[in-house]
Formats: sequence, C-alpha cells, structure tokens
Amino acid sequence: MQALGLELLGLSILAVKPKPETSRALEAETREALLRRADEATYSRRNAAVEQDRAIKENELATEVAVENKKRQVREAQMEAERSVQERRMRIEQEEVTGRIGLETQKKDLLTLASANSREEADTKAYGLSTMVKAFAGADPKLLQALAWVGMEPSQLMALAFRDLADNATKIGELNVSPNLLREIMRPETPRQEAQRPETSRPETPHAETLRPKPAK
Repeated sequence: MQALGLELLGLSILAVKPKPETSRALEAETREALLRRADEATYSRRNAAVEQDRAIKENELATEVAVENKKRQVREAQMEAERSVQERRMRIEQEEVTGRIGLETQKKDLLTLASANSREEADTKAYGLSTMVKAFAGADPKLLQALAWVGMEPSQLMALAFRDLADNATKIGELNVSPNLLREIMRPETPRQEAQRPETSRPETPHAETLRPKPAK
C-alpha cells in the first residue's frame, strides 16, 4: 500500500459470515438449547396444569368426603335422637303398664277384701239373726209385740191400741172416749216427733166422743 502511495487511516469490519455448513454447525447447539428450554417450559406448563387439576380434584373429593361425613353425622345424630325418643316412649309406656298393673292389683285386692268383709258381715248378721230367732223361738207373741212397741211415739201406740180395739170390736159393746184422751190424740206433733214419725198414713180422727162398733153379721 505504501508502494502505491496509500495510507490506512481506519478499518471497520461490517460482518463476519461463515460458510453455510459452518453456520449450521455453530447454530445447532444454540438451537438445541432453545428447543430444550421450550420443551422444559411446555413440560412445566403441562405439569403445573396437571398438578393444578389434581389439586382441584383432590379438593373436590375432600369436599365430597367432608359433605358425606357431615351427612353421616347428621343421620347418626337423627338416629340417636329417634332411638332416645323411642327408648323414652317405651320407658313411659312400661311405667304406664306397670302403674295399670299395680292399680288393677290394688283393685283386685280391694275387691277381695270388700268381698271378704261383705261375707263376714253377712255371716255376722245371719248369725245374729239366727241367734235372735232361736232366742225368741219359744217366746210369747204378746211379749214380742210389746218389745216391738218399745220406742214408739204415744200417737203410734194409741193408733195400735185403736187397731186392737177394732180387731176385737165384736167383743166390745160400747166404747167411751174421754175429752182428754181425744184432745191428746188430736194434739199436733212436736218438731222432734214430726222428724221421728215414720212416713205412714195418719189415722183418721173420730169426730164423735162415743164410738159404737157395728154389730157383727
């Protein structure tokens, strides 16, 4: 260049281009690295998607398991409550049956006792009546009649006396009743006598002082 009178002032290399074969050989490693990185990125994305899908399914399964466990707990609680109610109902029914059995037993004992008491009372009354009948078997009828008159009111005794007179009217010729006796018969009863008087028809009071019996036919 000096020979030609030229001087190099500066040098710039614009590009260095290898041959196509050399270029392909140099680019192969870089291209493989890039492809490998792309595959790793794709695998990572797919793996992340699979992991995420698995986590979602596990969460869903865990949710279903939790729901089923909750339902089972609810059913068990309901069954326990129903069993408790049935046991309580059975216990109440058993107590009612036991109470009824006890009540029926008490009624039976009461009826047995009442029957025994009634039988003993009847036997006592029968024995007393039999004893009384035996005691008065040979007694005079007039004595028995006199004993029956004990405790009667005077008006009743007078009525019985007039009845006896009426029964023996054929043997009486004439009967005179004094005014005092007639006044005594017609005197009203006292409250005590009215309360003690039996509910029988009051004998009619004669209007005449002298009663004449009808002659016997």
